[in-house]
Amino acid sequence: MTGTGAAITVAIVDDQAMVRAGFAALLAAQSDIDVVGEAVNGAEGVELSRRAHPDVVLMDVRMPVMDGLEAARRLLDPPPGVVHRPRVLMLTTFDVDDYVYEALRAGASGFLLKDAPPADLIAAVRVVAAGDALLAPSVTRRLIADFAARPSGPRRKEPALRLKGLTARESEVLVLVARGQSNQEIAASLFVAEQTVKTHVSRILGKLGLRDRAQAVIFAYESGLVSPGDH
Repeated sequence: MTGTGAAITVAIVDDQAMVRAGFAALLAAQSDIDVVGEAVNGAEGVELSRRAHPDVVLMDVRMPVMDGLEAARRLLDPPPGVVHRPRVLMLTTFDVDDYVYEALRAGASGFLLKDAPPADLIAAVRVVAAGDALLAPSVTRRLIADFAARPSGPRRKEPALRLKGLTARESEVLVLVARGQSNQEIAASLFVAEQTVKTHVSRILGKLGLRDRAQAVIFAYESGLVSPGDH
């Protein structure tokens, strides 16, 4: 997260030159965003991030040499001695991409469709830089439903045990987060103020040791708090 008044620094990693140029021009035109570099594959993206320390990395999913998933893993789980961990926003051409699930598990802050309107891209960078997760609103619920329906092994005991540290209301909020509801929608469901929901979400992330909302969704399913077919 950037300091008060500081511009958000962004690195763009995509193997298509036109995509990189378009995104760079769009973001650089914003007074609060600086593009600090571009890379053509995941390996170069990791090197660029280590060198330039961007706040946010826009990471294409499918690239030669090293794909976006492996690059995201390396950035979000760096080797000893590397302290910089940027926020990673995955870029995908498809509404629901197999790689997206793994990227979210690895700690990516969300994903955005490449054909999203320019205003959505700009907003996404700001949201992610502020420490929030971004799951494209148009496909969030389908992504979550698809994730929930996937075959999986037994629910892991460790996440389930961590759930015990939550209050009843926090568990309730986490269920609604996992169903793809926004803070505003959760506030309406529970008849509380939106700021109250934000406080609950912050406490949930802190107690569970999660980076953001995207990881909270994954956690809720893996712990068994939310099951396929829940509505």
